[in-house]
Amino acid sequence: MNAFDFAAPTTVEDAVKLLGVPDAEALSGGTDLLGRLKDYASSPKRVVYLKDVKALAGISGDATDGLTIGAGTRLADVLADKAVKESYPALWQATLEVGTPQIRNMATVGGNLLQRPRCWYYRAGNGLLAVKDGKSLVREGDNRYHAIFETDGDALFVNPSSLAVPLIALGAKAVVAGPRGERTIAVEDLYQIPKSGKDSELTLAPGEVVTKLVLPPAKGLNASYEARQKQAHDWPIVLASVNLNLDDHKVASSRIVVYGVAPIPWRSKAAEEALAGKLLNPESAAAAAAASIAAAKPLSMNAYKVGLTQTVVKRALMVAMGNRYWEG
Repeated sequence: MNAFDFAAPTTVEDAVKLLGVPDAEALSGGTDLLGRLKDYASSPKRVVYLKDVKALAGISGDATDGLTIGAGTRLADVLADKAVKESYPALWQATLEVGTPQIRNMATVGGNLLQRPRCWYYRAGNGLLAVKDGKSLVREGDNRYHAIFETDGDALFVNPSSLAVPLIALGAKAVVAGPRGERTIAVEDLYQIPKSGKDSELTLAPGEVVTKLVLPPAKGLNASYEARQKQAHDWPIVLASVNLNLDDHKVASSRIVVYGVAPIPWRSKAAEEALAGKLLNPESAAAAAAASIAAAKPLSMNAYKVGLTQTVVKRALMVAMGNRYWEG
């Protein structure tokens, strides 16, 4: 890897100042940035270590009034929190599936949210859009794990954050500190689809740091379900998180978000509309799952994700209902 300056601030204010220069990157758990440094996919001039900023870690609040999770909170601590497990099972289950116990003891919530795409063309140094000599390496190459939605442009990677999916489904907001002060945005607004190779898939400006995530009071039903190639340490191929509010057993409102299918965490408005006003049962779950894939435009090697997405969305809805029919 290339040489870089290293800084270890102890306050959010100092972290903001240190990150507010060109070519600076934050380091927390290190499970993403260190890999990119070794692959030369990233070559920052300054690395800012955030683990010593104690104000970034910790969980407070409860399910009744809402939960606040520091961006520097380790995933292992999220799993150990009783309120998360009992009232926000969509987040708890997605967190449980991340990596291994060793990784969860190092990785942080903010690091998971802000990690860079796992696209092998990007990691090999071909840029975020992986366009070479005017041609898309993804479109013409091995695209088994790439997007099936929003595929008309050159951004064909999939968003790598498995925790963004349940947090968006739960309606969480991110608090961001920066040179101009503090702002609060919806978690989905942390992401964008880049239009050119100069754009980022993240919306944070230089010097901005995500300090905490704020979850609203837990209401209704929420759940996550994922499909992966192996049960051992692996990333999901497709993960769905759902959050449902019921009125007299009918779906009054819902959020259905999918991982592994688009350059951003993919919120399926079509699936939500298919559920609106319907009794929550296996038939309505199947109809919503079918609607979730209506806009899919798979690439040459990933059409299998269309059917997989339909199954994962249906099963996430069934888990929310307490019906795991596939387990016999």
